[in-house]
Amino acid sequence: MPQVGIRGSKTTPRRSSAVREEQAEYIVTYHGQPVAVILPVTESSRQAQVEQLLAASRPDDDFWAEWDALGREIDAQWQSDKTAVELVEEQRR
Repeated sequence: MPQVGIRGSKTTPRRSSAVREEQAEYIVTYHGQPVAVILPVTESSRQAQVEQLLAASRPDDDFWAEWDALGREIDAQWQSDKTAVELVEEQRR
């Protein structure tokens, strides 16, 4: 799969035509490291692919359970009389 730098990944007529008409795929890189993939979406699988991509980008229940556990851990060890919101507001002044 060809690679393009993040700066070179702007949608150009040539590149977008290749993706749409030739089903070309590209790996987008930043400082040589892969950060994204440009893939064609075919008409027959468009809805399924879009739903799959959206599902992969949304946090699942395990993610939120970990955040809740982290919040409880922080709360148990909190030593200030002020809340975190109050402390952040003080820093903004």
